[in-house]
Amino acid sequence: MIRGTRWTTLLAAGILAAGIAIPNMAQTQAQTRLATVYAITHAKIFTLAGAPIDDGTIIFRDGKIAAVGAKAEIPADAQVIDATGLQAYPGLFDSLSQMGLSEVAAVSSTVDSTETGDFNPDVVAAEAVHPASEHIPVTRAAGITHALAVPGSGGFDSGRDSGVITGQASAIHLAGWTMEEMLISKSVAMGLDWPTIETRTFDLSTFSRKDKPYAEAKKEYEKKLDELADWLERARHYAQALEKGSAARFDRDVKLEALVPVVHGELPVLVFASRARDIRNAVEFCEKQKLRMVLAGGDEAARVKDLLKARGIPVILGPVQNAPAREDDPYDQPMAQPAELSAAGVKIAFASFDNSFARRLGQQAAVAVAYGLPYDEALKAVTLYPAQIFGLDRELGTLEPGKLANLIVTNGDPLELTTELRFLFIKGQLTSLENKHTRLYDKYRNRPKP
Repeated sequence: MIRGTRWTTLLAAGILAAGIAIPNMAQTQAQTRLATVYAITHAKIFTLAGAPIDDGTIIFRDGKIAAVGAKAEIPADAQVIDATGLQAYPGLFDSLSQMGLSEVAAVSSTVDSTETGDFNPDVVAAEAVHPASEHIPVTRAAGITHALAVPGSGGFDSGRDSGVITGQASAIHLAGWTMEEMLISKSVAMGLDWPTIETRTFDLSTFSRKDKPYAEAKKEYEKKLDELADWLERARHYAQALEKGSAARFDRDVKLEALVPVVHGELPVLVFASRARDIRNAVEFCEKQKLRMVLAGGDEAARVKDLLKARGIPVILGPVQNAPAREDDPYDQPMAQPAELSAAGVKIAFASFDNSFARRLGQQAAVAVAYGLPYDEALKAVTLYPAQIFGLDRELGTLEPGKLANLIVTNGDPLELTTELRFLFIKGQLTSLENKHTRLYDKYRNRPKP
């Protein structure tokens, strides 16, 4: 794939060679770069750090919020946007996706979401993110300003099995020519696909199911757990060697080096587990290994909600508009589970787990509201809570002075499907809402009549 500025250069050269004029493009880009101070006035502001401000102003300069309030003074050099009748919110946060890692799931050459082998702690999602992915502007147009790109997240677009330690999740802005411009944090969590006891598998070569004895399946499961524990133990010894060993007699191991923040408790493990039994086993393992656990998926998380609450383990939930995990579960179990977890005191966040349906993130939260989740909790579950879970709440999640100016201005509730997004800012820059969908819509809407 051709990335970033190289693609831009080639595209521009091709256009010039063809003699095609692009009126006002350079002027528009220059104006966008020059506008570093904005004032959004007369908006109803939902800061998520306090009560809504009915008629307020947001000032941001050089990518960060400078002031929020009913009487914020407008700088003389600010570009003013009159938001009368509109509402301002923090940008939505897709807290588990394959953004930029997968383009067309059925075309393996466009998928870079997993690595070969079971243990890949040195893999960093940001190194593989493709800034020119068509999924990014489509997702951005839904009010999502930042996301977590996660190796081996197991979503619809993942492409293949992910192994056990899948790699490091990266937090990114959904705008920028290069990864340097998009990056929020290179590493915010280590992915861990929890092993399961599988007595039935599906063989793609023969397109048929294969059964294996329980004893054999359990032996394979225990082998993977032993290997995982061994990796963590070796990482602890490696950390000691880093601190106390001689540099002259030291052989660097990038995989073990990547695990050092995990065993020190500095980097959480994002554990992918669905069944109640697997969740309990994962919690027990992480507690024994002194790891900070964040549960991802958790189809049966409500069955162990008391355990999750007692251990302070947050849950990243996938799309709720899904079939129940077990055939004897109530039909509405996925939709009602967020309310059950929240009522039990478990912190939750919603995520897409892939790219294809990331634009429906707000809708997933809204469906959970219809099934009992308090609205304020649903809104925070796609803004503030994921920022808190991954240690990014000093920069993201609310509209407060000093935080990154990632925000949206809408004509209504951002969780409502029919709400229109009027303005979107990423790092304090007014960002285009144009995407492949809008281009195709305009193209066929304006086609000549026969």
